[in-house]
Amino acid sequence: MDEPYWLVEPAPLHSPKLDGSVDVAVIGGGVTGLSCALTLAEHGQRVRVHEARAIASGASGRNGGFALRGAAMPYDQATTKLGAERAAALWRLTERTLDRMEELAGDALRRVGSLRLAVDEKEREALVAEHEALREDGFASEWRDLPDGPLADRYAGALLHPRDGGIHPGRWIRRLASHAAEAGAQLREHDRVSSVADLEADVVVIASDGYPAGLLPELDAVVQPTRGQVVVTEPLAERAYERPHYARGGFDYWQQLPDGRLVIGGRRDVDLDSEWTAQEATTPRVQAALEGLIVELVGYLPAITHRWSGIFGMSPDSLPLVGRVPKNADVWVSRGYSGHGNVLGLACGDLVAKAILGRPEPELELFDPARLL
Repeated sequence: MDEPYWLVEPAPLHSPKLDGSVDVAVIGGGVTGLSCALTLAEHGQRVRVHEARAIASGASGRNGGFALRGAAMPYDQATTKLGAERAAALWRLTERTLDRMEELAGDALRRVGSLRLAVDEKEREALVAEHEALREDGFASEWRDLPDGPLADRYAGALLHPRDGGIHPGRWIRRLASHAAEAGAQLREHDRVSSVADLEADVVVIASDGYPAGLLPELDAVVQPTRGQVVVTEPLAERAYERPHYARGGFDYWQQLPDGRLVIGGRRDVDLDSEWTAQEATTPRVQAALEGLIVELVGYLPAITHRWSGIFGMSPDSLPLVGRVPKNADVWVSRGYSGHGNVLGLACGDLVAKAILGRPEPELELFDPARLL
């Protein structure tokens, strides 16, 4: 049961073999590393991806399957913290990235929107503030006073992000890997890197989000590994949820797949201290809380077919660390997405690649690792 539902499909992987030294070695075979490898390979670079386990075996294949614009902080808070222009640039970056994901992912992505729910009046006020800020700056946002259907009596309002979506992470990441391989990148699975100095490459990119790589201690000291637990049910007879939903500041989240299965995650706040960890494991308290959420949503507990956990990285300021590592001219990093890695990882891998190619994008400055290292 510990195998993610997303990774059950067989996925033969083929990539070219590159002998000798390469231009860029990428550590991590998830969305960030593969995005970086794809852009570099498309521009003629010799790229080798080193994945300690299998492609998509880390956070990129172990999440709840949400494809959301923005970052961990709500838009109105981002405008206060970053300034209006920088916050808008970040949101536009993720909206462009969602469009790019749609081109690359095919049927692994459903652009059905996402619904952020208010569990009480305090959360409702927060959602209204974000909605108004988004609308004022020209971003699509729709308010729902009372959610439809089974949620009408449980929540105080909802914010619809119409261009978000749900993804099948395993299918998406393996498809992204195929794109990178077709462009010429070598993908090495079950190839754990123990030292950056051992790599035969001019440039190294560390793309491990929350998993401690043990390669640069200063990076591992800043990004906090955080465990998220997920369950999947048998297919349900009725379709109640057409899009991804999340509430309580992201501590509850779920989506219903086209075949009727519910994918539900979160509830780590019932035992928060134990979830600040890099250990992939499910725990009785969180699993019981997830089962309770299922009952709240559908009225009974259907059979659960899959349970698993994954590790994501929390950044101290809710922004990832992306760019050249200070005092390490030939080492770059992209990690610490604070739970928003599905879209930000695709964006940031591409940003790093373009900077390595000598074409840095202005958005990269938002994530400069020097601010925290």
